[in-house]
Amino acid sequence: MSNLMDINTEDKLEYQFFPVSSGSVQFKVRTPNDAHIALTMGPQESDPMIEVFIGGWGNTKSVIRRNRTKPEKVEVETPDILNGGEFRGFWVRWDGGIISAGRDGEAIPFISWSDPEPFPIAFVGVCTGWGATGTWKIEDGAEFNTPDSLEYKFGPVANGTLRFDFRGPHNCHVCLTQAPAEVDPIYEIMLGGWENTQSVIRYCKQKPEKVTVPTPGLVNPNEFKRFLIQWRCGRLMVRDGETGATLMEWVDPNPFNITHFGIRTGWGARGQWRIHHFNSGAGGQSLQPSAPVAAPLYAAPPGYPGVAPVGGSGPGTWVDAAGGAIPPGAVVGGQDCNGEPIYVARAQHEGAVIPGKLVASHGVTFVPWGGLEHGKPEYQVLVGGPNNWVPTSGSNVPPGAFRGGESEDGEPLFVGRVEHEGSLTTGKVQQSHGVCYISFAGQELGFPEYQILMP
Repeated sequence: MSNLMDINTEDKLEYQFFPVSSGSVQFKVRTPNDAHIALTMGPQESDPMIEVFIGGWGNTKSVIRRNRTKPEKVEVETPDILNGGEFRGFWVRWDGGIISAGRDGEAIPFISWSDPEPFPIAFVGVCTGWGATGTWKIEDGAEFNTPDSLEYKFGPVANGTLRFDFRGPHNCHVCLTQAPAEVDPIYEIMLGGWENTQSVIRYCKQKPEKVTVPTPGLVNPNEFKRFLIQWRCGRLMVRDGETGATLMEWVDPNPFNITHFGIRTGWGARGQWRIHHFNSGAGGQSLQPSAPVAAPLYAAPPGYPGVAPVGGSGPGTWVDAAGGAIPPGAVVGGQDCNGEPIYVARAQHEGAVIPGKLVASHGVTFVPWGGLEHGKPEYQVLVGGPNNWVPTSGSNVPPGAFRGGESEDGEPLFVGRVEHEGSLTTGKVQQSHGVCYISFAGQELGFPEYQILMP
């Protein structure tokens, strides 16, 4: 998409479509009511389709609709959100099935909905109607600010991870909750508090803190600092977003399901933020894999003559599926920390076909690549294949190992699994790296000791 594109829409509810390559679109629109945005797979109105209506019903409310059917998926009161005499700025973003819309300069959406059957969005359409014509300026995204006010602004989260950049003098506060409100149970992470001298994890606004660590100079009013918050099976971790180093960690003996985050600054501090969950097209630097980037090439362990072939994958069939669907006869490769089965699956990413993990309740297959966990709503599941797992290590890939895909450079990728944080998780074995990579809590993690799938 170009940096700036002007579009005029008539009063006839007919979408004008343009392609998008990232997970967001930001725009300004001048219209008295009914600014409609469509998210589709192609440049036309066809299912599946998400529609975001801003300022509908006489500029009184906004809704999200799927496949042009009622009832609305979500509806909020937004009186006078549009104006026929001036441009108003908005953004619409999609990430892991979460559809969100917000005002320009605000990262927290005024409306959002999680699609249980997400699809790849490649086009955006805009139109006006119901007595309204519109002028649109479609443009790129921007940063946003928080005032000196101890009041959280909330947004939805996905995949157990929140990655963000913060610039401010002190008191960067983030909370994790079950609802878009300050309700118990609630985790609060306070970074650079007490005049930028220490950081804490607090539970349900109670003292003493669960974790307190000295962090002098952690945040900076003159430059953005990156942070990563992860939660999995009760384990809450706060990391340096550049190095991956753990700043704080706490295990909740009674964890709850986190659906929203909140952000704020206070105690004399204002902040600037970039929430990567709402800005997936920002092109920020990724965390590097936590495993070695190289290892000695194949050295056959006892009982394995020769070297591992790079040819056929053996028995089994890769079956297309989407949205968390599990084909009959799918191979169970492990289990999540909550006991839910993990199926052997793979998906395309950045020119590669990557073995990963599929948990039905997540609605996507996760694949590890470039230091991060990537959710793919369309994928392939191994059906009727082997379930013979052999322990090995490093680059010692046994001859005849089950081939599950290939890297963007054409290197064979095998199917492996490891035990980690109470789960048995499937992933990819890349022989030249000497590790098995898995997707976990938003990251790509590498393990030199693993099990590999054999025919």
